[in-house]
Amino acid sequence: MLVNHGMNQLASLSIARSYSFASSIAAVLRRQSFLIRARGGGVHNKVHSTTAGITMQETEADAVSILRAITPTLDPTRHKGQAGKIAVIGGCREYTGAPYFAAISALKIGADLSHVFCTKDAAPVIKSYSPELIVHPVLEESYSWMERFDCLVVGPGLGRDPFLDCVSEIMKQARHSNVPIVVDGDGLFLVANSLHLVHGYPLAVLTPNVNEYKRLVQTVLKCEPKGSTYRLLLVRIGGVTILRKGRSDLISDGDIVNSVSICGSPRRCGGQGDILSGSS
Repeated sequence: MLVNHGMNQLASLSIARSYSFASSIAAVLRRQSFLIRARGGGVHNKVHSTTAGITMQETEADAVSILRAITPTLDPTRHKGQAGKIAVIGGCREYTGAPYFAAISALKIGADLSHVFCTKDAAPVIKSYSPELIVHPVLEESYSWMERFDCLVVGPGLGRDPFLDCVSEIMKQARHSNVPIVVDGDGLFLVANSLHLVHGYPLAVLTPNVNEYKRLVQTVLKCEPKGSTYRLLLVRIGGVTILRKGRSDLISDGDIVNSVSICGSPRRCGGQGDILSGSS
């Protein structure tokens, strides 16, 4: 049930990403363009107009069909790495489970290689969880590995000080190289206080839960969350995709709002958001 909930959210995430990714000319993103063709339409279309004059169309996503369409197929002509090379940026002494869940989920959904870049004291623990993950204890040292990955997942198990400065540099270089970035967990704390890292970057996806979303709204909009703040937050940050997790997940790149209201696991334990971020 836990995995099904994460997968249904991933399907919604994939819809909105298709709109922004299809316009990119980066070679690493070309295979994402088929998401537009695979979307297959939705039901229950709604048009919303906010107090700021922002009009958006909301569509209930056919999550299961889209998930089936985007899952990588087994192809004997491919070589290692062609189905995706993912890097998870996170993991410190206190938090080793979150980067594991994110990295292993990327493999379960179909990626070929999943790496974790973490602190030195977290690496032996994360290595012990699974032989399938490639773990690098070099979070504070080097960023030369950036361009070889198809996507970064920033934030699971990251913690706060003193590593956020290092992660800021990683995100800047990823953006310079047109590498997609999924931001979750403590990565959202970093973004809330440093909007320039993602502002105007269409290959950035933010995945806040209820509390993380509240913190984003309070920090960026200087108010409490209410009905119109989701769209206002999209406009204020500009150019990114935001997946607001909740009873009904909402995701938008600023133009069309897609929702997934399929009931997943009724339990809300730690690790569910990490599974989603890694699956994206």
